[in-house]
Amino acid sequence: MKHKIVIDSISLLSSLTGIGRYTYEISKYIQESDDFEAEFYYGYFSKKIINPHSHAKSKKFKSIITSKPIIKKIARKFLTVSSGFFSKKYDLYFEPNFIPIESIKARKVVTAVHDFSFLHYKNFHPKERIEYFENTFFKNIKNSDIIITGSKFTKKEIIEHLHFKDDEVKVIYHGINHRLFKLYHDLDLSFQLPKKFIFSAGSIEPRKNLLGLLNAYNSLNEEIKEEYHLVLAGFKGWNNIEIIRLIDSNRSYIHYLGYIADVELAKVYNLASLFVYPSFYEGFGLPPLEAMACGTPVITSNVSSLPEVGGDAVVYCDPFNVEDIKEKIEMVLSDEKLQQEMIQKGLKRAKEFTWKKSAQEHLRVFQEVLNS
Repeated sequence: MKHKIVIDSISLLSSLTGIGRYTYEISKYIQESDDFEAEFYYGYFSKKIINPHSHAKSKKFKSIITSKPIIKKIARKFLTVSSGFFSKKYDLYFEPNFIPIESIKARKVVTAVHDFSFLHYKNFHPKERIEYFENTFFKNIKNSDIIITGSKFTKKEIIEHLHFKDDEVKVIYHGINHRLFKLYHDLDLSFQLPKKFIFSAGSIEPRKNLLGLLNAYNSLNEEIKEEYHLVLAGFKGWNNIEIIRLIDSNRSYIHYLGYIADVELAKVYNLASLFVYPSFYEGFGLPPLEAMACGTPVITSNVSSLPEVGGDAVVYCDPFNVEDIKEKIEMVLSDEKLQQEMIQKGLKRAKEFTWKKSAQEHLRVFQEVLNS
């Protein structure tokens, strides 16, 4: 007899970011499992998993809800009440997005905690998000029987801040979609790109350190900037006025694409001369892996989980040092032999991270906690 599992899938109603991608990929494998009968919670319970690549109406609706903090607070209260009213009793509740909903009824609870940026870098988040985490995260996380996280780095932080035992925190690396993020022969796009360019992808928000990247790029000599433009992709996040100002002040060399679909993103990775991701803090960091899988040399930060993910396949920079970011960009762009070594190492490294492997580990943990 199959175990009944419910998965909080509200993140699939938004444009696909890291948590949404994680939720979707793991949920697909759970749905196909012989051991589990899955339901998905979107504010209502459903046996259907939403494809986040095509659910435009829900995304539009959620964007209206999340645009105003007061509306968002009301929506969260409604979701808590409705989940308790309509929830059946499940064998297992999987919360892929930090905070278990108390009113969902389940014998066992497994929660994914991705990072502690809300604790270490409060200025990197909207005020209402910090208030929500402070009021609910530390209280609700205690309902978890097991915590899953994407890196050994974050596991240490979980044990330190949440006081869970070592065997109650499981490290399961994320994967990437190798059907999408790969080497492409057909590189046609619906928009134009510079002939050569440095690329960076991620939300336009403080944590991604785009200010550091923009200042490092602007300090390059004119010859390099003329040869290699800077291209940015990702939806506009928050607290980004200075970032947008710097982009607008150098439109000759800097191009902002906005949010682009995965297949376009993969092709942009393929076309890029270099991918730079100088984030201040990550619990895992998917974009560097995606770039490596597309045969792009990668520079990323030497902090948090990023060295754990990148291994020896990337060049590391100090995200707090603009001059170091600039020097690493110059070093890689000036050394074709180094670029080729990075490409080959990156392709090999990226193959180690698959969603199938990640999902199988999740299913193993679910079985363990149910049998305990």
